[in-house]
Amino acid sequence: MDALEALRGRRSVRAYDTHKEVPRADIEEVVDCGRLAATARNEQPWEFMVVTDAEMRKRIADITQHGKHIANAPVCIAVFCADSKYYLEDGCAATQNMLVAAWALGLGTCWVAGDKKEYAGELGTLLGVPPDKKLVSLISLGYPASVPVPRKRPLQEVLHWEGY
Repeated sequence: MDALEALRGRRSVRAYDTHKEVPRADIEEVVDCGRLAATARNEQPWEFMVVTDAEMRKRIADITQHGKHIANAPVCIAVFCADSKYYLEDGCAATQNMLVAAWALGLGTCWVAGDKKEYAGELGTLLGVPPDKKLVSLISLGYPASVPVPRKRPLQEVLHWEGY
């Protein structure tokens, strides 16, 4: 799948085929695409934690507000960043890269917020992450059981030339 097709097709998936395991090589490919994201001043502040253990994914899901589907996804990727001036931008760029890469591999994902959420510290502690790292996002990952088709605003509605 080419990049434009992946960008146009990617959707947030919250229902996964629970009988189909994601190959480790595909998980590593997805994370590697996150590692290659744009980063301010080339700081690369990110750390990626892959969680495949069902009990741990359930614990993560229980802590979140809008990530209950993580319990049923075969994989959860937690994106942490060192607390730097542009950690949020860098971590979000890495997250978006992983979402698109996963879609290109036939995998579904859903981005669950981490930064500034009251559960961020608790999740870091649960996963044994040093306290100087900030949770940017959680990504559920697996083969889609279904893919939603949300309405997207047309280009003409959101594109402005030379001013608003």
